[in-house]
Amino acid sequence: MGKLIINEWVKIFRRPGTYVMIGIVVLFILAFAGINKYEESKSAPINNPNWKQELETQIASDKQALSEMGKTNSNLKMFYEREIAIKEYQLEHDMAPQMESHVWSFVTNAQAAISFAGLFTIIIAAGIVASEFSWGTVKLLLIRPLSRSKILLSKYLTVGLFGLLLLSIIYILSTLVGLLLFGMPSSEVPHLAYVNGEVVERNIAFHLIGQYFLGSIDILMIGTMAFMISAVFRNSSLAIGISLFLMFMGGTATMLLASKFEWTKYILFANTNLTVYFDGVPPIEGMTLTFSIIILIIYFVVFHLLAFSVFSKRDVAA
Repeated sequence: MGKLIINEWVKIFRRPGTYVMIGIVVLFILAFAGINKYEESKSAPINNPNWKQELETQIASDKQALSEMGKTNSNLKMFYEREIAIKEYQLEHDMAPQMESHVWSFVTNAQAAISFAGLFTIIIAAGIVASEFSWGTVKLLLIRPLSRSKILLSKYLTVGLFGLLLLSIIYILSTLVGLLLFGMPSSEVPHLAYVNGEVVERNIAFHLIGQYFLGSIDILMIGTMAFMISAVFRNSSLAIGISLFLMFMGGTATMLLASKFEWTKYILFANTNLTVYFDGVPPIEGMTLTFSIIILIIYFVVFHLLAFSVFSKRDVAA
C-alpha cells in the first residue's frame, strides 16, 4: 500500500498544475498579510477606554433579545446565552476586547484560505481516477498483482494527504508570516469558549489548530464526493463541476431550507461545520454533535460503497 501511495504522490507532483495550486495558496496568504499590514499602518488600533460601558450596553440589548425571541427559538436562546455569558466574563475578569493585530488574529483570518484548499483538493480528487481512463493508463495500472480495492484506496488516501498538505501549509505559513509582520500579542490572548453553560479559557494556538482541523471536515466530505463521482462516471469535469457547485452553494441553500424544513438536518451540508458545537449554535434546532457525526459517517460510507463497488466491477476493456 505504501508503494502505491508513493506512486500516486509522484504522479500528482509531476504535474505543473500541482505547483501552481500550492503557489496560489502561498501567494494568497502573503497578499492577505500585506493588505492587513497596510491597513494597520494606515489606522493604528486605539484603546477604547469606554469598553466596559459598551459591553454593558450590549449585554442589556442581548438580554432583551433573549427575553423576546429566546422563548420561541431555542437556537437564538443558545446564541444570546452564549453572548451574554462571554461578555459578562470579560467584565468580571477585566478582559478588554483585543484591538491590536497579532499573529493569532492573522492566523484566525487566514482561515479564508481553506476555501482554496477545498477547491484544489476537489480538482485532485476529481482527476485522480478519471484521468486514468481518459489517458488509457488504467489497464497498465490494473495488470499489477494487486486488488482493485487497494489501488482505489491508495488513490483516495493520496487525495486526503494532499488536502492535509494544503491545510498544513496554510496554518504554518500564516503563523510564520503573522509572527514576522504582526508579532506576538502584548498580553495573553485566550480564546473564550462557552461550554456546558460556562465560559472557559482555551489556549489560542491549540484552539486554532482545532478550528483548522474541523474546517477540514468540509474538504474531506466534498473531496470524497468528487472522488466518488470520478470513479463512478470516469469524468473529471463532471466531478469538478458538481463538487464545486455544491461546495459554494450547498451551505447557503441548506441554511435557507433550514428555516422552513426540519428534514434539512439530514442534508450533508447541514452537518459539515462541526465548529458550531464547540463555539457557536447548531443551524437547526435539536441537532447535536453525535447526530452530525453519524450523518457524516453515513454519507462517507455511501460515497465509498458507490466508488469501490463500481470501480471493482467495471470492465476496463470497454
